[in-house]
Amino acid sequence: MSPIVTAILVACNLGLIFLLMTVPLGLRTVRLSRLVAADRHRLWQALWPLGSDAGWSGEILSAKAIDDQGTTRIRLSWEGRDGQPIEHKVRLEDVVEDSRFSMRVLDDTSLDASFWADYREATELIPEGSATRIILSRTDRYRGVAFLVFRCFAMRRELDKLEIWVRTGRYRKGGWFEHPLSQIGFAVLSAFILWPFFGLNLGGLALAAILTSVVALHELGHMAAFRLTGHRKARMIFIPLLGGIAIGGRPYDSRFEVAFVALMGAGFSAFLVPLLIAASALASGEGHGLAAALLATLTGCAALFNIANLVPVWKFDGGQVLRQLCPGPVALAFASFFLLSALLALGWQAGFSSGFLLAAGAIFAALSLLTMGSAVKPRHELKPIRTVDRLAMAGALLAVFAIHGYGVLWASARLL
Repeated sequence: MSPIVTAILVACNLGLIFLLMTVPLGLRTVRLSRLVAADRHRLWQALWPLGSDAGWSGEILSAKAIDDQGTTRIRLSWEGRDGQPIEHKVRLEDVVEDSRFSMRVLDDTSLDASFWADYREATELIPEGSATRIILSRTDRYRGVAFLVFRCFAMRRELDKLEIWVRTGRYRKGGWFEHPLSQIGFAVLSAFILWPFFGLNLGGLALAAILTSVVALHELGHMAAFRLTGHRKARMIFIPLLGGIAIGGRPYDSRFEVAFVALMGAGFSAFLVPLLIAASALASGEGHGLAAALLATLTGCAALFNIANLVPVWKFDGGQVLRQLCPGPVALAFASFFLLSALLALGWQAGFSSGFLLAAGAIFAALSLLTMGSAVKPRHELKPIRTVDRLAMAGALLAVFAIHGYGVLWASARLL
């Protein structure tokens, strides 16, 4: 890949990350409207939190008015860090029965109150002949367009599923987006988007497919870690060009869990690197040069991608692990400097130019600044990590770094 193409690819990724996670959008209102063939009273009973059909989607398990000022406690099906349903304390305002209401969240058993400080939602029902027009509004303060797009998507899905429930009397779980076939389609799309950057030939297509497979294996490691730490479900979402995201079934419960899940992305692939090296050597010894080269390429891509994820950037796996392991800002700064220096030294040893390595260091610093402080604050502090667990995770981090570092050096010696 030429330096110009590399610069374009990096600039596109940095621009997308800034747009998705950082750009300040201020207070925004998302409003969606849908005409549903149902009478207004029936829809009110489904959308009003205290309605007889409020549990139509399974999201609301129960709702109980606390006082005559509209304060209500709502028990949701979403799982909290303790495995129990999350509860919201809300204030229902501007209530006109069978017509409209608004709601704001006062308290949450899972997230800090600051998350809901600017959030408001409103529902309005307007009769139009034998049908009813539903107008949903959600107001919040956004940093980056990712959550804004997600909220639009979630509201549209809610209206779609409500319409199906009205027509059939049954709630249909899931959707096309998270279906495994859709995610496979997104992965294929991601490979084709990357193809031109590697050259529009069979070799370029192979590299794009290898990189996409490496991303999938990395996220598979995170998913396995989620299940090992007690999450009842985990899933992978592919985002073309940017990669993939593994999502657990509940919030994190402890600092050890955060560190373990973050490290297992690279840790899972670390088990594969020695096997790929052995397979490539075996194929080369048997005279299968093309197979050996492909296996060496897969080894190099896997090792380089995973070790790059261990850099001490705020939202990268390495940054997540170090924040849980280091007891204070001085230790965190020292560990971050050490890890980044080791990565740059490894790149120099592998044959990368000093200019490229300096640019990479600057990019990592920019990424850390772009994503710093973007995490959602939990209601209660995570359980502290024990000293023995901190030492074990630190040792695992060094082992994973060493394995992938060797994989990078081995592949560069074979391919460059």
